[in-house]
Amino acid sequence: MQELIIPIAIVIGLAIIAGLVYLGLREDNSRDPLQDRLAEYGERDIPQSLEEIELSLSFRDRILIPILKRIAEVTIRFTPEKQLEEARRLIELSGMTGSLEPTSFFALRVVATVGLGLLAFLLFFVFTANTAPTQALLYTVGGAALGYFFPLLWIRGKIRRRQENIQKALPDALDLLVICVDAGLGFDMAMGKVYEKWENELAIAFGRVLREIQLGKQRREALRDMSARMDVPDVTSFVAAITQADQLGVSMANILRVQSDQMRVKRRQRAQEKAHQAPVKMMIPMVLLIFPSIWIVLLGPAAIILLNTSGTTGAF
Repeated sequence: MQELIIPIAIVIGLAIIAGLVYLGLREDNSRDPLQDRLAEYGERDIPQSLEEIELSLSFRDRILIPILKRIAEVTIRFTPEKQLEEARRLIELSGMTGSLEPTSFFALRVVATVGLGLLAFLLFFVFTANTAPTQALLYTVGGAALGYFFPLLWIRGKIRRRQENIQKALPDALDLLVICVDAGLGFDMAMGKVYEKWENELAIAFGRVLREIQLGKQRREALRDMSARMDVPDVTSFVAAITQADQLGVSMANILRVQSDQMRVKRRQRAQEKAHQAPVKMMIPMVLLIFPSIWIVLLGPAAIILLNTSGTTGAF
């Protein structure tokens, strides 16, 4: 029974740390809080007190975020500016610019490092009497290292998923842009139609580009900034073609049609590449899981018969 306590405690501890980190990192997909507050004031005759407003906040906004901000105020003093810029770049690529700050990201890494380090120390030094101090120290360092790199792995995985979603949505978005431009709309209005129709990462990026253009930024600069925030080769080539067409005065409809055809060809090629990789990826589970079961089913009865036959022969 004692042997099962350690794995169970490890799983529970990892689940708690991962849950806290997830609550700190996850994006808030609810409605705009300003609109909710205005609607609430319009319905209520008596405004809420400060205490009622604080109690109405979620656990994440009421407890976790203030704690992370306190820790961030301390960690920012010892964090090099280069690492802050790198964290800011990762957050920008992940699409969480409004919900996560670089200082909060480093605070999460500190919390995960200390939490998993203490958890490993308690498990392998306090609760296990037969563990040597050197071994407990190694486990503690390993747990702390896991906690330090876990948020980094999480945000890199989110960046990869976001880039894949943008890459998948780009051909369909280009088709809609071609239809809108052929119907007589301008390029900016066509991007607005994409933003109104869909709610994926690419449509959100188009909406940000339109807001930046409305605030006075040139369209080619806004598109280049969008490409830098995504770091997707297909988007980079699309933005380069649009920028060149805008500078040279080429028909935007023809450029969009050519880009749409190229993106569909690339999507078909990526699908064929994944189809060719499928047999290789299926080989490992087949060898490790399916083939042993087949051998057991085929050779199991014969092995039982041989054992019974050898036992009967030995009796004589």
